Amino acid sequence: MSSRPLAPPIEDALGRPLGDLRVSVTDRCNFRCRYCMPREKFGAEHQFLPRAELLSFEELSRLTALLSGQLRKVRLTGGEPLLRKDLPDLVRRLKREAGLPLALTTNGVLLPRFAAELADAGLDRLTVSLDALDEAVFRRVTDADYGVENVLAGLEAAERAGFSRVKINCVVRRGYNESEILPLARHFRGRGHVLRFIEYMDVGATNGWSSADVVSATSIVERIDGELPLEPVERALPTDVASRYRYRDGSGEVGVIASVSQPFCGSCSRLRLSADGKLHTCLFAATGTDVRGPLRRGATDEELFELVQRLWQQRTDRYSELRAQLIMPRRKLEMSYLGG
Repeated sequence: MSSRPLAPPIEDALGRPLGDLRVSVTDRCNFRCRYCMPREKFGAEHQFLPRAELLSFEELSRLTALLSGQLRKVRLTGGEPLLRKDLPDLVRRLKREAGLPLALTTNGVLLPRFAAELADAGLDRLTVSLDALDEAVFRRVTDADYGVENVLAGLEAAERAGFSRVKINCVVRRGYNESEILPLARHFRGRGHVLRFIEYMDVGATNGWSSADVVSATSIVERIDGELPLEPVERALPTDVASRYRYRDGSGEVGVIASVSQPFCGSCSRLRLSADGKLHTCLFAATGTDVRGPLRRGATDEELFELVQRLWQQRTDRYSELRAQLIMPRRKLEMSYLGG
C-alpha cells in the first residue's frame, strides 16, 4: 500500500469515499468465457470499439494523475488488457505520473511474452483468471483456443519475473465448474499465491445469469474446509471485496467474493473507466459519464476533476443490495466493456 498522503476524500451520497480506479484499456479478448463474452453474442460479426475511440495512454495517465490524491490503487483490466498494444508503456507512464500501486487482471496466456516487461515497467501486482484445471471443463467455460497449460505457463512466467504472490481468480458457476473448487485449492495450496473464488454474477445481459446457477461463498468455503481445514482472517482493508480464510496448517490462504449472497455495496469505493472514456460508478451500471469528450475538447485539470467529483458525490449505487427487490428487467453494460 502506498504511503502517499491522500487528499480529503470525495464521498458519495451514502458516505462512501472514492478509493480505487479500475481502468479498462480494451473491450477485446482472446477468450469467450460463458459468464462474460459468450461466443453467440460476441462472434465474428461483433463490432468492437475502433482504435480512435479508445482513450490514449496520454489521456489515461492524465486522468489517473489528476485523481491520484484520492486513490489508493489502480487496476488495469479489459477485455484482455494484454491485447492493448504497448501496454507496458502505459504501466511505465502511470507509475511515473500517478505514482500509485498498480495491478493488472489478465487471463494469463500472454504473460510468457509480457511478464518480464511488465515487472520492469513497475507493475506491482498481478491477478490471473483460471476457472478450471481439468482441460475439458476449462474449455467449456472459456470457449477459447487456449488450454490450461497456457495459463499455467503464464503464471510460471510471472513467477520468474518476480510476481511471487499472484491472485488466482475462479468464477464458479453451477453446472460448469463447481467440481473444480477442490482441485484448484489443492493445486495452489502452499505455492504462495492467493486463490479466490467469485460467485457467478449477473453482470451485463448476455451471459444467461440465473440465481440457480450461483454457488454461494458459504458453500465454497464449506467444501474446501471439509478436506483442507480453514479459519477466517480479517480483511486487510474494510473496502476489500474478498472474505479471507487461511489453511489451519499455515500453507496459505483462499478468498471468496460474495457479491450475490453477501453484498458489500456499503463499502464499495470503486470507480470504473471504460476503454472509450466513460466513467461508471457501479459494476452493474446501465449508463456512464463521458470524460473522453471533455479531454479532447481541451478541458482544464480543474474542470476534469470537478466532473469526477460531481459524479462521485451524486452516487447512490447499491445494486447488489437491491437485486432481490428489482422486478423489471434492467439494462446493464457488459463486463468486457466495463472492465470487471
